[in-house]
Amino acid sequence: MILASASPRRKELLSFMTSHFTISPADIDETVNVDESPKDYVSRMAREKAKEIVKLYPNETVIGCDTTVVLDNDIMGKPMDEKDAYNMLEKLSGTTHKVMTAVCVITPEKIYEHIEVVDVLFYDLDEEDITGYIKTGEPMDKAGAYGIQGKASVFVKEIKGDYFSIVGLPVGYLNQLFKELGR
Repeated sequence: MILASASPRRKELLSFMTSHFTISPADIDETVNVDESPKDYVSRMAREKAKEIVKLYPNETVIGCDTTVVLDNDIMGKPMDEKDAYNMLEKLSGTTHKVMTAVCVITPEKIYEHIEVVDVLFYDLDEEDITGYIKTGEPMDKAGAYGIQGKASVFVKEIKGDYFSIVGLPVGYLNQLFKELGR
């Protein structure tokens, strides 16, 4: 089994289910297509990552994933810099937004695709909350400029959906799929 991701969070979550996997990050163009919906975008990213790595390991099961944060149908990827992170967190303050995680599992026999959409409500954040969090460096490699499993956990008032999908891997879905596949 191959995980097409460099994310330490995804690696840790997959290790809850199996220790028999290899990491092989996919290097793909993550540009959003014109008029592409957030669901279509995140699904395409997961699929492209898996398809890129299955070329290297055609007889293996390959897992591609992607997570994005969506506010008012706008995709919030990873911040470009601290100013971008600040703007993202300021927009998320006091709002309910969606975290979408798509997974594409390619086996030698078939392709399985799944998407989880989770609603996350943030408390109102003040300037001190946001700048203090940015100074930790934690938001810089995360969609929407926050990691729910880290210091930003205190920003979260409510979650409706699968917590692990917010972190980056829908473990419940994958566990059920692996049982079905006998893996």
